[in-house]
Amino acid sequence: MTEAADAEISPREAEVLGLVGDHLSNAEIAARLCISIRTVESHVSSLLRKLEVPDRRALARRAPVRGGAAPDRPAAVLPAPLTSFIGRARERSELAALLKEHRQVTAVGPGGVGKTRLALAVAADAAGAYPDGVWFADLVPVTDPGMIAAAVAGALGLGEQPGRDLAESVAAALADRDALLVLDNCEHVLDGVAPFLERLLATCPRLTVLATSRARLMVPFERVYPVPPLSLDAGGDSDAVALFMERAAAVGRPLDAALRGQIAAVCARLDGMALAIELAAARCPTLGLDGIIAALSHPLRMLTGGSRADERHRSVRAALDWSHALLEPADRALLRRVSVFAAPFTVAAAAEVAGVEDGLAADGLARLAEQSLLVVAAAPDGTEYRALETIRQYAAERLAEAGEPDEVRSRHLRWCLARAAGLEVARPDWRARFDQVADDLRAALAWAAEQPERRADAFGLARRLAELAFTRNLTGESQRRFEQAAALAAGPAESAAMLRQAAAVAGCRAAGDDMYRLRLAAASAARDAGDLAGAAVDLATAATMAFRYWATFVRVPSRDEALALITDAQKAATGDRTTQAGGDPGALAAVALAEAAVVADAFGAVQGPADNVAVPETIARAERAVELAARTGDPLAESAALDALTCAHIWAGDTFAAAARSRRRVTLLSSLPPSPAVIHELIDALGMVTEATLGAGDMPDACRWARQLDGHPSLAEVGHRAPLMVDALAGNVEEVLAGSVRLLDAWRRAGSPARAHLGPAVAAVAMVHGLRDDHDAQRGWREILDRLDVSAERAHGYAAVFDGMLLLHRGQARDALERMAPEASEVWKWVSWIWHHWYVALRTEAVVLAGDPGARRHVTEARAAVAGNPVAEALVARAAAVLDGDRDALRATADAFDAAGCPYQSARTLLLAGGEHAGRGTAALSALGLAPKAVSLW
Repeated sequence: MTEAADAEISPREAEVLGLVGDHLSNAEIAARLCISIRTVESHVSSLLRKLEVPDRRALARRAPVRGGAAPDRPAAVLPAPLTSFIGRARERSELAALLKEHRQVTAVGPGGVGKTRLALAVAADAAGAYPDGVWFADLVPVTDPGMIAAAVAGALGLGEQPGRDLAESVAAALADRDALLVLDNCEHVLDGVAPFLERLLATCPRLTVLATSRARLMVPFERVYPVPPLSLDAGGDSDAVALFMERAAAVGRPLDAALRGQIAAVCARLDGMALAIELAAARCPTLGLDGIIAALSHPLRMLTGGSRADERHRSVRAALDWSHALLEPADRALLRRVSVFAAPFTVAAAAEVAGVEDGLAADGLARLAEQSLLVVAAAPDGTEYRALETIRQYAAERLAEAGEPDEVRSRHLRWCLARAAGLEVARPDWRARFDQVADDLRAALAWAAEQPERRADAFGLARRLAELAFTRNLTGESQRRFEQAAALAAGPAESAAMLRQAAAVAGCRAAGDDMYRLRLAAASAARDAGDLAGAAVDLATAATMAFRYWATFVRVPSRDEALALITDAQKAATGDRTTQAGGDPGALAAVALAEAAVVADAFGAVQGPADNVAVPETIARAERAVELAARTGDPLAESAALDALTCAHIWAGDTFAAAARSRRRVTLLSSLPPSPAVIHELIDALGMVTEATLGAGDMPDACRWARQLDGHPSLAEVGHRAPLMVDALAGNVEEVLAGSVRLLDAWRRAGSPARAHLGPAVAAVAMVHGLRDDHDAQRGWREILDRLDVSAERAHGYAAVFDGMLLLHRGQARDALERMAPEASEVWKWVSWIWHHWYVALRTEAVVLAGDPGARRHVTEARAAVAGNPVAEALVARAAAVLDGDRDALRATADAFDAAGCPYQSARTLLLAGGEHAGRGTAALSALGLAPKAVSLW
C-alpha cells in the first residue's frame, strides 16, 4: 500500500469511517457523533485522500467489520484504482490548467481512450487546491436520467430533506463550497446531466466540475478537453509502450527492453488506445508478442466498427473482437450474459443469471479476469466482478447478436425479484445489502416496464423497490416508484392503492402539492374501479390535507376548492344508497374530518378566517369526526380526527385536553407496522405530543417523547424543532447545543428558508446561549430568528417566554415585565398553545420581582390559571414565597422543580434562596453549563 494510504487515521476519522461503512449519510453521522455536517464532510474528504479511494462506496468497503473492535487503521482491501497510472504527463498538465481557469471541464473521447483514469489522476493531483474536498460520482449504474441527483447525493453523503428534492439538496450542500466534483461516464444520460449541471453551476459559484463523456455536455461554462490516445511519437519510450510493458509484466514476466520497437508497432496498430493496449498486454503470456502481432494483422481490424466509426473506435472494437474470438465459447457466453448487471456481482449471481453451475461460473469469471475483460475486487461478502463500461457495452451487443437478451434479462429480473424479497430491513446490515443491489433492481425494472408480458413482475418490483427506498430514506425515489407501480397495475383498484401510498410518501417529504395531486388521482382510479367509498375518502382526505398541511404547499388550494371536494365526497359517500358506499363508515368519517378542517377551520389554516371565534362549533365538528373515525377501526383515521380535536382544544385554551388527545394519538399509532402513511401520521403525532405535554408542564414525558421523535429514522437528515424547546426549558444544555448544530446544518442545507415554524426552536437556542453568557452565539441565533419570523406570534408568544426567562435569570425583572407587558388574556391567540401556562407563570414572577403593586392579585389569578401544571405551579409558588418573604417555602419549590424534571429552575431557586443554598445553586448551574447570576433575595 502507498504512503498516503498508510497515513494515520485519527480516532474521530475512524468513527466516521465506521459509520460510512454502515451506509449512513453525513447528516446521520453528524447526529450520531454530535458534530456538524461540515465536520463530517471534512473527515470523509480526508479519508478519501488517505485511503486513496475514488468515492464513498469504495470508502465504505474500507470500514472495520461490524461487530469487531475498530482497529487503529482499517483492514486493507484492494485499493482503487487497482493498477498504476502510466504516463500522460502532458495531458495531466493541460487538464489541470483548464480546471484552474474554467468551472466546468469535460474530458471527451471514445470509449477505451482512458478518460476515467486521466480524470482520477488529475483530480488526485488537484485535491489540495479544493479546501472542501474532491468528490467522485460514477454514473455508469444510472439508467434513469432522473436519478443523477441521487447518484451525486450518494457520493456526497447527502440524504433527502423533507420539502425538497435531491437536486436542491445537492445544490444547497455545494452552494458555498470550494470543491471539485468529478462526474464519470455521462454519455448515456446526457439529457439528465445537462440540466442538472446547469442548475448546479448556476447556484454554486465556487464549485468546479470535471466530467468524462463520449460527447460534450452542451452546458454553460463548459470547456471541452479532447482526450488523445497514448503518445506514440517517442517510439520505444512512448507512454503507450510503457503501459503495454507494465501490464504485460503484471500478468507474466517483464518483457525484454529489446522488444520495445515491436511493442511500439503493436501500440501503433491499436492507435494508442489504452483499453486496447491493456487487452493486448493481458494476452502476452499466452500468445507471445509475435502471436499478438499476427492477430492484429488480421483484416478483421479494418472490417469492424462500420463505416461511421472513427479509427479510434475501430481499434478498440478490433481489440475487443480479437480478445472475444480467443475466448472459449462458454466464456464468451458468460461475458455477454453478465453484461446485464448494472453493479458489481458475485459468482453466485453470475451463475444464476447466466444459467450455469456455480463452479463453471467461478472458473469462467476467473479466466475473463485474467484476460482483463473483468475487474476483480474484494468485498465484505466475497469476491466481486465488474466489467469496464466499454467492455460491458460490447458484451451487451454480443448478447443481442446471440438472440439472448430476453432470456438473460428475464433471469436477471427473477434474480432481482428474489433479492428484493429477501432484503430483511430488521438486519443491521440491510442498508449495505440494499445499496449493493439497488442499481440492478432499477435496471431490471426499467427493462421489465417496457415488456408487456412482464407487466406483473414489473409492478411487483416497482412496489417492492418503492417500499425499500422509503425505508432507506430515499423518499423521492419511493414516491416515483409507487407512481410507477400505479401505472403498471393490472387494474384501477391496485392503481388507487399505489397512488395512496405515493401520496403518503409525499406527505413524509412535506410535498403538499404532490400529496394533494396523488390523492385526487387515487379518487379518479377508485371511481374507475367502481369503489365510490374509496373515492369519497380520497376526495375528503385531499380537502383535509389542503388545510391540515397548508404550510407544505407551493400552490395552496383555496377554501372554495376544498369545499367543492367535500361536496363531491359527500355525493360519493351518500348519494347512491343502493351501493355499498351509501353508509360506508370510512367515507363518512373522512367527510366529517374534512368538514372540521375546512368548514370549522380546526387547524387554523392560512385559508381560514383571521380569528377562529366559533370554538364550540369547531370542537363539536372535531368530536363528531373522532366518533365516526373510531367506528371504522382504522387507527390512522382516528389519529387524524384526534389531531383536529387537539387543535380545537388549543383554540379553546384547554392545555390538558390537548395533551391528552395527543397522547391518545401516539398510543393508537405506536403498535402499527411501519408504512409511509403510518410514519407520516406518527411523526406529526410525536411532534404534537411533545409540544402538548411541554405545555402541560409534564417535563419527564415531554423529554421522553422528544427523544423518541429526535431518534426517528425518517428525521435523520433534519431532526425536529420540538426537542430543542423541551431541553431549553428543562435546562438540558448539552442536548440543546448538540441539537442546535443539527438544526443549523439542516436549515442551511435547505437554503436558509424563512420558515416561521422553526422560530420557537431558534428562540430556545438563543436563550440558552444567553444563559451561558455567550453573547456572540446569542446574537447569531437572534439574527436567524429575525429572518425566520417577524409575526405577532413571535412577539407576544414563544419569544416573550424565552426572552422573559433570560431576563429573569439576569435579575432584570422590570425588563422582563416590560417584555411580557400584556396580560395573557390580551394575547391569548399567541399563547393559547404550549406557551399559555409558561407565559402566565413567568409573567407572575416578573410582576413580583419588579415590585408591582398588583402582585398579590396576579399570584392568586395565576394559581387558578396554571392549576395542574407542575412546573407552572412551582413557578407561581416560588413567586408567592418571594412575595411573602417565606424562605422555607421558597426552598421547598426547589424540590418541586426537581420532581417536575426542571433542573434549571431548581438551581435558580437555590440561588434565589441565598445563604448556604446559593453555593449549591451556583454549582448546579455551572454543572448544567450555565452562567450563575448573583440574584439572591436574602
